[in-house]
Amino acid sequence: MPQRLVVTERSHEPRKRFAEELRRLRVERGLSLRDLSKAVGWDASQFGKMERGSTLGGPEVVQALDQYYGTAPLLLTLWELALGDPTQFKEQYRRYMTLEAEAVSLWQYSVSAPPGLLQTDGYVREALAAGGAKGEELEQQVEARVRRRKLLEGEDAPPFRAIISEAVLRMGLRDKQAWHQQLEFLAEVAERPNITPQILPFGSGVHGLTNTDTMFLRLLDGRTVAYTENDVRGELIEETDRVERLQRAYDSVRDLALSPAESRSFVLRMLEEVPCESST
Repeated sequence: MPQRLVVTERSHEPRKRFAEELRRLRVERGLSLRDLSKAVGWDASQFGKMERGSTLGGPEVVQALDQYYGTAPLLLTLWELALGDPTQFKEQYRRYMTLEAEAVSLWQYSVSAPPGLLQTDGYVREALAAGGAKGEELEQQVEARVRRRKLLEGEDAPPFRAIISEAVLRMGLRDKQAWHQQLEFLAEVAERPNITPQILPFGSGVHGLTNTDTMFLRLLDGRTVAYTENDVRGELIEETDRVERLQRAYDSVRDLALSPAESRSFVLRMLEEVPCESST
């Protein structure tokens, strides 16, 4: 009988495995974080955060580590897998995030914040900080949310329609420069062929999704699932009848929204009202 292979105790979660490999390679060579910093050229605190899993770092630093350790392309491969790891999100979002990454088309109604897939770095940071996130937790969640935008980039990016309540554009941020950048981004993505933002003006009145952020995902098998969210909780909905009711409500909201061209003009008018420089 052949000898049984020994299975390592290393994590099967891509993000944790990446962090474990970084630490293993450094420790096996008897290096401190400061030693590594001197050898590779990045700040020691950056490597510490990467080994703790609070940040993934960028491809440049990972390639530099691969070259230094002579492990190419191991670390870069693990880093790429970690980018799509749903475990970097809080538990209640993990199954949704997995499905979102597999969706062939997406459409959303946003009540009080820009759609997550269209949020800029500055918006994400201020919103998460307002919710109580800080320190390494804040950095990890900012990085995870910002990387979601990659889903809508590239030639094979799925189509995404976002109906955005006017309340979103009236809310703004304390950091005026960050808010200006967010509005600029909404105007810019409106010109991409796969992204269709539409503004729902205040004058539209009450409708079936007034208080509910709702995302729909069309999956490879032809099913559509929905995710609804408010300030307290989120819910993934897969039952066909419930999804269909939400879709009918969404279709009614879309009938009330401005056209894509009118919506982009609306965002540009809002942009003119916001100063470019950050407030003091």
